[in-house]
Amino acid sequence: MRKGVKAAVVGGVFAVMVGGAGYGAYNVVTAISGDGTAGGPAPVRTGTPDGDEVEETTEQFFAAWEKGDAAEAAAYTNDSGSAEPLLAAYRDDAHLTGVRIKAGTPSGTTVPYSVRATVRYRGKSKPLSYDSELTVVRGVTTGKALVGWKPSVVHPDLVEGDTLVTGEAASAPIQAVDRNNVVLTEGKYPSLGPILDALRGRYGDKAGGAPGIELAIRHADENAGDKTLVTLAKGRPGRLRTTISASAQAAAERAVEGYAESSVVAVKPSTGEVLAVANHRKDAFNAAFEGRLAPGSTMKIITAAMLIDNGVTSMNGPAPCTDTAVWQSQTFHNLKGMAPNGKATLANSFMRSCNTAFVKLVDEKPLTDASLTTEARERFGLGRDDWKTGIISFDGRIPESGGPDRAANAIGQGQVQMSPLNMASVTATVVTGSFHQPYLVSPKLDGRELATARGLSSGTGAQLKQMMRLTATQGTGARAMAGLGGDIGAKTGSAEVDGQARSNSWFTGFRGDMAVAAMTEEGGHGGDAAGPIVADVLRTSG
Repeated sequence: MRKGVKAAVVGGVFAVMVGGAGYGAYNVVTAISGDGTAGGPAPVRTGTPDGDEVEETTEQFFAAWEKGDAAEAAAYTNDSGSAEPLLAAYRDDAHLTGVRIKAGTPSGTTVPYSVRATVRYRGKSKPLSYDSELTVVRGVTTGKALVGWKPSVVHPDLVEGDTLVTGEAASAPIQAVDRNNVVLTEGKYPSLGPILDALRGRYGDKAGGAPGIELAIRHADENAGDKTLVTLAKGRPGRLRTTISASAQAAAERAVEGYAESSVVAVKPSTGEVLAVANHRKDAFNAAFEGRLAPGSTMKIITAAMLIDNGVTSMNGPAPCTDTAVWQSQTFHNLKGMAPNGKATLANSFMRSCNTAFVKLVDEKPLTDASLTTEARERFGLGRDDWKTGIISFDGRIPESGGPDRAANAIGQGQVQMSPLNMASVTATVVTGSFHQPYLVSPKLDGRELATARGLSSGTGAQLKQMMRLTATQGTGARAMAGLGGDIGAKTGSAEVDGQARSNSWFTGFRGDMAVAAMTEEGGHGGDAAGPIVADVLRTSG
């Protein structure tokens, strides 16, 4: 018999006592009775837990949680090993007492509930209240109805690896201000909430503040700042100046609100300063800085630069637009309704966003599988994992690819991945001809060394900028950019994604000394969703 397992005789049969209340007190082992017949355990239940089971399980789980018995509460879940430490931290590390949980009306096996508790620490106390939900599931081996465990059962903002802690804050509070010393708050600029948390975690001790006492979510990701839930004693905030423009940020917030799952970034081309960053998402993910998605035809800016730099063609050189193009057995198409033009120039195919023209040209000498990667890295500073923006960000991914992906990469599909920040930077590089790594906080504050790249030759830069101007005034970006005065340019993009009914909408553009890029998941054509977002932010440029 295994170590730690005790046997007892129950009603003439052997029963093995197994630790863990969630798995029952006994597993009955068949024994032979005096008349030679065999008896056995009741069959394990299967199927979705019924209403009575849901009610009973949640009542038992909540009762154990309320009394602070982490082991007992965890035993009513389907992952007691993960549940017990977090429930114990709720009691011991977060110093939460007087817990009262009120269940709402179940929807099938999902039960909403409200939690009220008190944080008590060093003679100070404050209330905490929040809402969450759990789902009751069937135990795979036991057949018992159990709470389906995930950290959000304890608090809706917890994810795997997070915990709750009450004590001196890990970093001092900050008062973040924009480039003109306008105070930036989550209340006024909702998209900045997670970003301000990240800035506090990274720069709180450098901004001259003193930490307070708080109940906070400590994230598993050390680069993410703690999320404060209750402040028991205020610290002294340090003043942190960012590169944000309050007017551009306000416009970005309003613009993304009109489109679900959308993100936008504005950059100042002459310096690389980030002027605005906004996300409209169901989660708190900063997709504007960290998103990794195919950028569609906005990638043709980099591809066009590669073609010009390698002498394949030029703005006024040939780039025939055909109905289809075949590359190593894969057939590429244009957007529906695009008329072919066998005499098209690169500028014409660029402003109309003709896929086949670019696919055909990537086969020309001296281009290789590495050419697009080299262009992106050396000219636009992408894909080297060396950007230091002040918070977590993605530098883009443009891998060397053979086979059909070499052609697909050239039109922003295949293995290429970008964020709106990356594409705003690409456009900013076109505007000035120089690469200025985007940043949100001055590198002087912490001695960060910003990434560098060669930038564009004067000839290539001038041609790219002119092609973007034509796109904004006569091509696929004209409708979205209508009404914007001054020196403007644009590029549209639609990226098809497996399993999505509609393509992701991408758009990037410039006006004066502002470059903006936006992405809307399942937004359709680039000008349909992302285009209006970019245009709205560009209207704030001087």
